Amino acid sequence: MKHLNLKNTFAVIALIIISFSFKIMKTNDYIKYVDPFIGSGGHGHVFVGANVPFGGVQVGPTNFNKGWDWSSSYHHSDSIVKGFCHLNVSGTGMSDLGELTVMPATGELKINAGTQDRHLKGYASLYSKDKESASPGYYQVMLDRYNIKVELTATERSGLHKYTFPESSESRIIIDLGEGSADRPTDTYLRQINDTLFEGYRFSSGWASDQREFFSLVVSKPVKDFIIYNNGRKVKASQKKGVFLKGFLEFSTKKNEVIYLKMGVSPVSSSNGLDNLITEIPGWDFNSVLKDAEDKWNKELSKIHIKTKDKAKKRVFYTAMYHSMIAPNIFHDLNGEYRGTDKKVYKDTTFTNYTLFSLWDTYRAAHPLYTITHPERVSDMVNSMVKIFEQQGKLPVWHLRGNETNTMPGYSAIPVVVDACLKGFEGIDLEKVYAAVKESATGDHEPGVKDLMKYGYIPSDYMAESIASTMEYAIADWGIAQLAAKLNKPKDYEYFLNRSKSYKNYFDSETKFMRGKMADGSWRTPFDPKSAQHRVNDYCEGNAWQYLWLTPQDPEGLIELLGGDKGFTTKLDQLFSISSDLEEGSSMDITGLIGQYAHGNEPSHHTTYMYAYAGEQYKIPKNVRYITTNLYSDKPDGLSGNEDCGQMSSWYIFSSMGFYPVNPSNGAYVFGSPLFDQVDLNLGNGKSMKIIAENNSDTNIYIQEVTLNGAEHKYSYITHKDLVNGGVLKFVMGSTPNLDFGKDPKYRPKSMVY
Repeated sequence: MKHLNLKNTFAVIALIIISFSFKIMKTNDYIKYVDPFIGSGGHGHVFVGANVPFGGVQVGPTNFNKGWDWSSSYHHSDSIVKGFCHLNVSGTGMSDLGELTVMPATGELKINAGTQDRHLKGYASLYSKDKESASPGYYQVMLDRYNIKVELTATERSGLHKYTFPESSESRIIIDLGEGSADRPTDTYLRQINDTLFEGYRFSSGWASDQREFFSLVVSKPVKDFIIYNNGRKVKASQKKGVFLKGFLEFSTKKNEVIYLKMGVSPVSSSNGLDNLITEIPGWDFNSVLKDAEDKWNKELSKIHIKTKDKAKKRVFYTAMYHSMIAPNIFHDLNGEYRGTDKKVYKDTTFTNYTLFSLWDTYRAAHPLYTITHPERVSDMVNSMVKIFEQQGKLPVWHLRGNETNTMPGYSAIPVVVDACLKGFEGIDLEKVYAAVKESATGDHEPGVKDLMKYGYIPSDYMAESIASTMEYAIADWGIAQLAAKLNKPKDYEYFLNRSKSYKNYFDSETKFMRGKMADGSWRTPFDPKSAQHRVNDYCEGNAWQYLWLTPQDPEGLIELLGGDKGFTTKLDQLFSISSDLEEGSSMDITGLIGQYAHGNEPSHHTTYMYAYAGEQYKIPKNVRYITTNLYSDKPDGLSGNEDCGQMSSWYIFSSMGFYPVNPSNGAYVFGSPLFDQVDLNLGNGKSMKIIAENNSDTNIYIQEVTLNGAEHKYSYITHKDLVNGGVLKFVMGSTPNLDFGKDPKYRPKSMVY
């Protein structure tokens, strides 16, 4: 009897363990809430395909490029695929990459992809949405033309393809080194080493002016024949150097025969690409590689656990997290080699080198988010930027695959590297960083800097986007001043702090806007604060209404210019309430409008949180809740503007948790309106922060009171130090504003380092 009871006891314990394990597994299955198609329609421009967090390859379908909305090689509205490429951008407003393309096919050999209107003349294929699916680390589609099922997965530097062929004596896999997304190949090479191994490279010019990509490719089935075409002409050789090279791997296949293909990519050499490939994908176990990719995504997604009954919001949130980790990309081989912006090959195994820094976008929220969710990567990202400085003489502006594109105004790496330094991340040489930020801000590297040093502003008759450039420089200059103070450089501190207020030179007290100023001190006329002519006016992808608020480093200074708290908040109220009408020819980036606030474009992202600096935190929730619930959705057009390498999603992640880094370098997060009942932040090192929104609902959007670890917290913000120290942050929510919360000046956020 005792023996039986013991058995029963063990059985009960086993069931409990199994139940607990199942619960843990289900709890950690975050990828089921990710929909990679969110943002692939509209103007979101997100990458769709298979990758791992911050991976160096992005393996996915590529459509014919039909303009702006195909910047990431793919758009949800499309139905023609011309191949499956290994490098992609995500959410950008410009096109590039979409290269190292392969395509399975059957039937008559077609040597070109074709065109959008004449795709049957080439090898492209139709596909339908009901035969296409994607999840983190995985993509699959049925090619209607060939009845071939394509499945993709990836590692950090390699892509793995699984093709299920029909019966055919004319089956093939095409390697097309001519195809890309809005760039042009300048030099390509293709070589057959044996009947399963091929190598080559593709050099190109586009947004990245001198891009160099190498690869090694292995197929699981020996080829019957290998055919090379160069610029439309057949080549009788097993290797060839040219400009528009294409290789055709010929097979005979049985019904439902599976052929695997794997490609290792390197910025240095094909041999490195092969080493990357055989190390990361030694065999042909597709499910194992996929499982590893899914585990990596689940691990990263588990860093934030949200509690809500709204499954649509879960999909939006975890897809936002997913999108925040597509870029930056790992940019070195397993042996530590990478190619610098000077095109030299470097070897350094002491850090992880990154590329694809969309800094004008990501300095605002994405990089501050990484300091919370990916602290283990921050110093490597900073050191990558310092290495770029050493190679090109300035910090990166918009770094793409070893190329400086110089896209967008400002030296926007500075807020990122300064933030990491001020937050105390280890493994960063502060003096090296300081030398880099000072040279980038004073050397003859960026447009208008010398004029800024001479006049105190950039004259608007000297260059377009003068106001945008000066205001972006001012944000970074504030950061330089704070780092100078930390390093005991008082003269530099005073100089750069003064420069951080240079935006004031554009303020017109009559119109109460930042207005173009000429070298002689006169205002630009005529003046229309709604005018937003794309990349030709004094602003960048915006107008005077939107750029008035671009002073996150000095809200107090702007408050003073606008006549004090009341004048400031009255003007801010007007921003959100006036007509959203724009003149013909306005920048296409101005989307997601609430009045003249444009959530679809980054310069506006901090603006609604500015109320807290004037003591009216209670005005933030209405706008924030509207944006999180109306300008983000779980549909393909669920983003109100370009995703921009994670920035749009990072805004959502921060704001849905209840706060946002208005000043991206001062270590403070301003409270808004938490969207979820509870958020658990896994901070690493055994620490976590539980964020509770008591009485939270669609109507209870206003903060009534806040406690931090049980103690009353009267401040309308939380510091980075307090946040990452862990504990419990509790918001008590209500349906009516608490006009006193954060009203007292001593409880407001300020332009200081916390």
